[in-house]
Amino acid sequence: MRLARARTRDGVVSGEYDPDGVLETDDESYEIDSEELLAPCEPSALYCVGRNYAETLDQMEYERPEEPDFFIKPPVSVIPTETAIPYPSFSEEVTYAGELAAVIDRECKNLAPEDVSEAVRGYTIMNDVDALDQPGRTARKAFDGSGPLGPWIETDLDPTEIGMHTEINGERRQEANTELMLFDPFETISFLSERFTFAPGDVIAFGSPANPGTIEPGDEIEITYEEIGTLRNTVEG
Repeated sequence: MRLARARTRDGVVSGEYDPDGVLETDDESYEIDSEELLAPCEPSALYCVGRNYAETLDQMEYERPEEPDFFIKPPVSVIPTETAIPYPSFSEEVTYAGELAAVIDRECKNLAPEDVSEAVRGYTIMNDVDALDQPGRTARKAFDGSGPLGPWIETDLDPTEIGMHTEINGERRQEANTELMLFDPFETISFLSERFTFAPGDVIAFGSPANPGTIEPGDEIEITYEEIGTLRNTVEG
C-alpha cells in the first residue's frame, strides 16, 4: 500500500494513493497530480547513515566503520518530489545521494532488530544533497532543501534486497542493491534507537552507493527504488 500526503481543495490530506493518481481518505477521494504531492511525512528529524556501502568507502577512501556512522538533518531540509532543490549560494560543489529511507510509525526507543518492523510505517526515498566544499557534516548536509523526500511511503516492502538507480538528466550515475549495505535497515534502526527516542514520522536514511559527479542548476535528478517508485527533483537555477 502507498501512503501519501497532498495539497487539495480541502487543505493538506493524507491517505492511500493508487497508481492512477487517486488519493483516498476515510471520507473523500482526490485526483492528485504528482506536483501536488507533499513529503509523505513530517519528521522531527532525519537520521542519516553514511559510509554504508563498500563502494562508497572505496570511492572516498574511508575506513570501514565498526558501527553505523550517522548524522542528522533538520525538518527544514525536507522538500517533496517535483520541487526544485535550491542550489546553495555558499557552495560551488554540490552532489546528490539516492537513499532508501524508513518512516517511523510510533514513538519508540531501544528497539531490538526483530522488533523494528512493527515500529516502521513503511519506506520511501531520500536524496542526501551535500555541499561538499563546506567544513563538517552539518554545514555540508543540513541546509534548507537538502533532503528531498518521497514520493510516498510503501508499507509492504522487504528493504533488504531492493535494486536502485539514480539518473541525472537521463544519464545513469548510481546503480546498486540494498543487499550490499554494510548495516541493514533493521540493525541500523535498532542501533539508533538506543540513542534517540523516535517520534511518529521521523525518517532514517540508510546511505548511498558510490556517487560519481556533482549537480548543477537546471539538472534533473531521478532516484528510483524498485517496489517504491521515483523521487524526481530539478535543481533550481
